[in-house]
Amino acid sequence: MGITEAFPIQEKTLPDSLSGRDVLGRGRTGSGKTVAFALPLVSRLAGLAPGSSRVARRANRPTGLVLAPTRELATQIDRTVAPLAKVAGLKTTVIFGGVSQKHQEKALAGGVDIVVACPGRLEDLIKQGLLTLDDVRVTVLDEADHMADMGFLPVVTRILSRTPKGSQRLLFSATLDNGVDILVKKFLKDPVLHSADNAQAAVTTMDHHVLVTDSDHKQALIETLASGTGRRMMFTRTKYRAKKMAKKLSQAGIPAVDLQGNLSQGARDRNLAAFSAGDVRVLVATDVAARGVHVDDVELVVHIDPPAEHKSYLHRSGRTARAGASGSVITIATTEERSDVNKLMKKAGVTPRVDQVAPGSEVVKDLVGERAERVAPGATPTGATGGSPSASRSGGGASGSRRGGRGGSGRGRGRGSAQAAGRGNGTRSGTAGAGRGPSNGRSQARSSERRRGGSVDGAASGSARPGASRSARGGSAQRGHGADRVPDRATAAAQRRRENNRAGQPTR
Repeated sequence: MGITEAFPIQEKTLPDSLSGRDVLGRGRTGSGKTVAFALPLVSRLAGLAPGSSRVARRANRPTGLVLAPTRELATQIDRTVAPLAKVAGLKTTVIFGGVSQKHQEKALAGGVDIVVACPGRLEDLIKQGLLTLDDVRVTVLDEADHMADMGFLPVVTRILSRTPKGSQRLLFSATLDNGVDILVKKFLKDPVLHSADNAQAAVTTMDHHVLVTDSDHKQALIETLASGTGRRMMFTRTKYRAKKMAKKLSQAGIPAVDLQGNLSQGARDRNLAAFSAGDVRVLVATDVAARGVHVDDVELVVHIDPPAEHKSYLHRSGRTARAGASGSVITIATTEERSDVNKLMKKAGVTPRVDQVAPGSEVVKDLVGERAERVAPGATPTGATGGSPSASRSGGGASGSRRGGRGGSGRGRGRGSAQAAGRGNGTRSGTAGAGRGPSNGRSQARSSERRRGGSVDGAASGSARPGASRSARGGSAQRGHGADRVPDRATAAAQRRRENNRAGQPTR
C-alpha cells in the first residue's frame, strides 16, 4: 500500500481495534481513517489478530460490514480493503443503489466475508431475504456524521440493530455531534475515544483564502482559477449548477466534468476516472457526490458557492492537502455574502486570508500558478461524460451526438449509420451512443429520407449496404444508400390494377 509510517489516527486506534475493543475515532478527511479501520477489520476476520478466529465463509452471510454514506466513498473503501482481504484469503463486495442489484445478488450468493455498503441498498437486500447480518463480527461506520446529516440515522439504526450484540463496532467521523452521539450511546459498548486532531481543526498544510468579488466578475474569476495546470475541485450547492458550470468551463476551453446526483452510475464512474487519470483537470461537484472522492494531488479546492455549514466546508476542503500534502482552499464570496462567509470560517476554526480581487489580480495569479493552454471547445475528454459540450446529452458514452433525432431513429444502438427500413441509429452525428428515439421512428425516418434523398439528416449516406436487399415485408427491394423502398415490377403492376379497377378503367 506504500505506507511506511502510521498516521496519527492509525497509531492511536490500532492497538484497541486490533484487540477487539469498540473504537470511536475522530479524524478529519484525509487523515488516514480508511486504513485505520481496514487493518483491524481484515486481521480479526482472518484470525490474524490476538484473540480472534476465522469463520468459514457462507453464502449471504458476511462476517464484516462497512457502512458508508455514498457510492463513491463505498467504492473507494473497497479499493483499500479488497487488496488487504485478498492477501488474507478473504473476499469483499461493494453494494450501493443506482445500479441493477443482480451482480450484487450473485456476489452475495457466492459467499463474501466483507460487505462495503450504502445503507439504502443494503436494507433493500435484507428485506428481500438476500442477505442476513446474523454472522457479522465487525461493523464499521465511516463518516458517521455525514450519514446523520443526510438523514440516514433511522436506516443505520435498523441495520446496526440486526448485527449481533457483543460484536465489535468501529465508528469513524470528522465530528462527533448530533446524531453521531445517539449511535455511540446505543450501539458502542464502553468505546475508546481517539482523536487525531481537534474537532474543528483544519488541515494545517492548507492555505485558506476568501476572494471577494462583485457578481459581474465572478464567472471570469472562476474560469481563471480553473485554468491552472494542476487538478482542481470546484464545489456548488446544486446539481444543476454543477452541470452548468462544468459545461461553461468546457466551452471556455477548460476541460471539466461534473459529479452530481443526477448522473447515472456509469457517467459518474467515467467522469471520476477521467479526473483521476488527468484527462480533465477540473471536477465540479456537489457536497454529497464528492464524498469518497479520494484523488491525490488536488492542488486547489474552490468553493464557488460557499457551503451552508462549517462541517461541509471542512469536508469539501479535505479533498486537497490529503495525508500531509499541501494545498489551497479558496472561497469565492460576493460583497453580499461576505458576512455569512466570515461566520462560516469562525465556526470552522479557520482564519483565512481575505482579498478584494478581480480576475487579473496578483493574488489570483499566484494561486493559479502556471496556466494551461486552452483547448478547442469541441474536444471531448477521454471517457468523460456530461461536462464537455461535446459529451453526450444523455450521459451515456463519450459521444458528441444528439440521440433520438427527428429525422433519424426509432430504436437501436447508434453505429454512425442509417440502417435500412428506417430503423436507423440513435444519433444525428453518427458517433457512439445508445438510446431510444421516438416511438414512431420508422415512419419518421421514411418520410425524412424521401425529403432528404435517401439519407437520415445527410449524416450516414455511406452506411447502408449499397445494392438491393430484401425487405421484411412483401419482398420489396431497397436500393441506394438510404432506406427508400422501390417497388419491383410485379408489385407495381398489381398496384396499377387496383387503381384502375377503382377508376373503372381496363387494366393494361
